[in-house]
Amino acid sequence: MADVNADLVAGLVSQAPDAVIFAGTDGNIQVWNEAAAAMFGHTAEQAIGQNLDLIIPEQFREAHWKGFDRALEAGDTKYRGQSLPTRATRAGGEPFYVELSFAIVRDASGTVIGALAHARDINERFETDRANRRKMRELEAELKTLREGAPAG
Repeated sequence: MADVNADLVAGLVSQAPDAVIFAGTDGNIQVWNEAAAAMFGHTAEQAIGQNLDLIIPEQFREAHWKGFDRALEAGDTKYRGQSLPTRATRAGGEPFYVELSFAIVRDASGTVIGALAHARDINERFETDRANRRKMRELEAELKTLREGAPAG
């Protein structure tokens, strides 16, 4: 991949439809594309150099850092190839749901240099699905009540 044009790669990252975030082994953000800025509400200038806690809800930080450190040490993540729904935090502190996929990034010599995440805002879909599940449980309970009250046929 050494012959790939650096401008092309930069364009692909900056114009990707999903948020692209790269943090070094210290957990500080080094890459923050336009989609990340739109989704999380922090400009690249505000985010780059900041710790990932910028977007991680406080109640999830301890678990996040344990997983982050474990993945960097192992050189891989158990979530490779998967997209996981989780909560994140916008610039104003508003929590919302995102779908994340992760990769551990290595340099040309094979040394782990950080973690890459792609994020997609799924808040509307998640809330709709949750409301539908709640309504389904209510309807199932109502149907059960009707069946139990029905005369034997």
